[in-house]
Amino acid sequence: MTSHPIIIGTPSPVSRSPSGERRPPSPAARDHARQPIPRRIPNEFYPTPPEAVRALLSVEEFDGSIWEPACGEGAIAKVLSAAGHEVVSTDRYAYGFGESDVDFLAARTPRARHIVTNPPYGQGLADAFMLKALSMTRQTGGKLALLLNLSSLCHPGRTALWQRVQPARIYAIDGVVCWPAHRYGPAPAAFTRHRYCWVVWDPKHQGATQFAWLSAGAFRA
Repeated sequence: MTSHPIIIGTPSPVSRSPSGERRPPSPAARDHARQPIPRRIPNEFYPTPPEAVRALLSVEEFDGSIWEPACGEGAIAKVLSAAGHEVVSTDRYAYGFGESDVDFLAARTPRARHIVTNPPYGQGLADAFMLKALSMTRQTGGKLALLLNLSSLCHPGRTALWQRVQPARIYAIDGVVCWPAHRYGPAPAAFTRHRYCWVVWDPKHQGATQFAWLSAGAFRA
């Protein structure tokens, strides 16, 4: 994984005079366009907006404790706790929230009945998190809910995997931008085009995978 910065090729906004003539961008606009944005955020830190978690809770119930094994600064865990859930929050890295230095992929025993997380994606980590989490929830009889990039559902290298571990439900969710604006400023335009889905495995589910839609905007504070 590289953390070297690159320049995202986002054009500077064009302003016009009252007569319609093009004006050059302001110095502030030029400076913002030139700001280096990491090619991949260090530690795959892409926090989940709270409305995405509220949307999930509007359609899924979790009876018992929940483990958030990639908690970061607590973006998911705080919403779950506010909804009355008992949450165990861990992360491999220290972000000032939960218990740090906990490698989920090396864990041997579950820390809660259910698992809800936005896993790291790079270098096959999302697949590894999915398989590890499934092994944990099989022990507890709990649910697993992962926030994934929608494109991961039809990646040719994952078809066999999805056929083998078919989820109970998939929720395509609009209006979600997982970007640490408080660390790096506004999200690059290319990044805002990412689309996400909640993928849920439920041991009580029988039959084919169900597909539905959610709108994050309906749960935005």
